[in-house]
Amino acid sequence: MGGMNPDWLSRLAPAHAPPPPGWWPLAPGWWMLAIMLVAVIVAATCWQRRPVVRLRRIALRELNIMEAAMIDDIALARELEHLLRRYAVARFGRDAVAGLSGERWITFIVAHGAAEWAGASGASLLRAAYGGTADTYRARWLAGARAFIKWRK
Repeated sequence: MGGMNPDWLSRLAPAHAPPPPGWWPLAPGWWMLAIMLVAVIVAATCWQRRPVVRLRRIALRELNIMEAAMIDDIALARELEHLLRRYAVARFGRDAVAGLSGERWITFIVAHGAAEWAGASGASLLRAAYGGTADTYRARWLAGARAFIKWRK
């Protein structure tokens, strides 16, 4: 075997590991993950600011169902009263709405967009909703309810 030295392994440099990879700059996959995370946080924040819009859509959908059902005036008055109470509590808070009744409730509704409920039509709705007789203000009741739900501050 010619001139081969059997001690050649001992002359090699000692084994060493490469340096550990640094954490900066980030790999492209980490940049994409960071961008997606920021996008999800922004979307969630924007989504949380829109509960009023979702609430309004749901209430309008229920109002349209009531209007299409062609129920009698007393049942309509009762259903409108319940819908608007639920909507008002969800939108304006229990403290602002729960204690309102009678004329104060109608005044609150009128002040928040339902001008059609002012005067005799609002009183008629309350009378019909709570067991009295109903006057023929059906169109004004529905228009006032729709205006109250669509009202924006």
